[in-house]
Amino acid sequence: MTVRLVDTAVGTQSIPEAVRALSSLTVIDYADEFTIDTDANATPEQWARAMFGDLPSVAELLIWRVLLGLRLSRGRSPATVAGWQIGARGEDWIRLEAASWFLTGNLVVQKIPGRVSLVTFLHYDRQVGNVVWPPLSAVHRRLVPGVLRAAAARIRAAR
Repeated sequence: MTVRLVDTAVGTQSIPEAVRALSSLTVIDYADEFTIDTDANATPEQWARAMFGDLPSVAELLIWRVLLGLRLSRGRSPATVAGWQIGARGEDWIRLEAASWFLTGNLVVQKIPGRVSLVTFLHYDRQVGNVVWPPLSAVHRRLVPGVLRAAAARIRAAR
């Protein structure tokens, strides 16, 4: 089955309350959700690892560490995905958490039968977050569909 982008929601109010409740952030300044239909089946953690790996790629390091200043864990660990801490999980979701000196982020991967979503939540801890993230968010929104498609292909190939 071909994986295709089926739904994109940008803006805090565009994300269903049940999904927003999976975030650890008390104030959400930015949110988006990308959902694809897929026949690839895996746990939420397997999806997160298929999306981002155990360690961040060079491009992810550039964006996450250099541009956003996120404090990511180094090395492989069952408690992290690509340096992001696993903050919480449920039967059909996992939440990754990271912070910098000016923003705090959550990545939530949610798997329901036939679909998988990646939701990004950010809180600007300092005003500079409101300056830095908007131009980067445009790049983020262009990259995420490919991240989801590639993850689905990896999971199907591993089965």
